Amino acid sequence: MKTVDETTLENLLYLSRLSPESTDMATLKKQVDEIVGYFDVLSKYDDSENPYDAYPSTEAEKLRDDSIVEGLNIPAVKQVTDKFMDGYFQVPKVLGEGA
Repeated sequence: MKTVDETTLENLLYLSRLSPESTDMATLKKQVDEIVGYFDVLSKYDDSENPYDAYPSTEAEKLRDDSIVEGLNIPAVKQVTDKFMDGYFQVPKVLGEGA
C-alpha cells in the first residue's frame, strides 16, 4: 500500500486550509493513506472500454440521401381522405368537457 510522505501531507493541509494544530497528524496521515489505498483498488479495474460503446451508433451509409423530393399535391391528398378541407385535416376533438 502506498503512503503519503510528510511533505505531501503538509501540502494537502495547506491546500485544504487545515492547520497542523487543528488535527492529530497521526490520525490524519492514516486517513489519507487509506484514501490513497482506495485508488490502488480502483486502478485494478479495467477502464479501457470505450463508454460510448453502450450507445447505439448510426452509420452515415445507412441514412437516406439528402435530396429534395416532390411532396404530396392537394388533389392526391383529397383522394386519400374525405376529412381534408381548405388545406387542413379534420381530426377528432381532443379537449372537451371531460378534460
